[in-house]
Amino acid sequence: MSNTSIEVIGDYAFYGCTGLTEIIFPETLKRIGEGAFGVCYNLFEINIPAGVEVSVAEPNVVTVKGPKGTLTQTMRPEMIIKVEDGVIHVGRPSEDKLHKSLHGLTRSNIANMVNGVVNGYEKKLEIVGVGLRCQKQGSNLVMNLGFSHQVNIPDTEDCTIVWQDPNHFTVTGIDKQKVGQYAAEIRAKKPPEPYKGKGIRYEGEVVKHK
Repeated sequence: MSNTSIEVIGDYAFYGCTGLTEIIFPETLKRIGEGAFGVCYNLFEINIPAGVEVSVAEPNVVTVKGPKGTLTQTMRPEMIIKVEDGVIHVGRPSEDKLHKSLHGLTRSNIANMVNGVVNGYEKKLEIVGVGLRCQKQGSNLVMNLGFSHQVNIPDTEDCTIVWQDPNHFTVTGIDKQKVGQYAAEIRAKKPPEPYKGKGIRYEGEVVKHK
């Protein structure tokens, strides 16, 4: 890569860089201001919506605050994460296979955090089968699943269960991983059986019958 073309954008000097390509900083230009990245590859950008605050502390602890709440997650220390002018920049230090895989994972995790504090996440579930139903009692979802006892599912600090009718409910929250995990745990209370499909399933889930 030629080092003859220098483009200065804000606090950064980009040497011969077009699009998502390698960014090289000579020793004399390695740090410009407080936001210089040093050497990084394939710089991904995540726009920060209005009303959202993002901060990065050592060692790569990302905190995102928005209308729906606050999320904090520690990313791998190898990744390069900076916030500048309403944009989150995510880079990797090398073309190593591990760094490549962590790069995409880190970008996705941060993007999910930003979307979570703005829009939130939900998993819709339905109960199928004669006599199987649910109702909300206070902060608990009480389900009759054909057992000798009722199954109680409480709201948690991270997830809230929204009841629609005796056969439909939704798990909501701002953390995508925790919403998906809690929905999976509820489904596991009585997964759909393969003969008549009776049980708890995700909305739109196709159950294979024998």
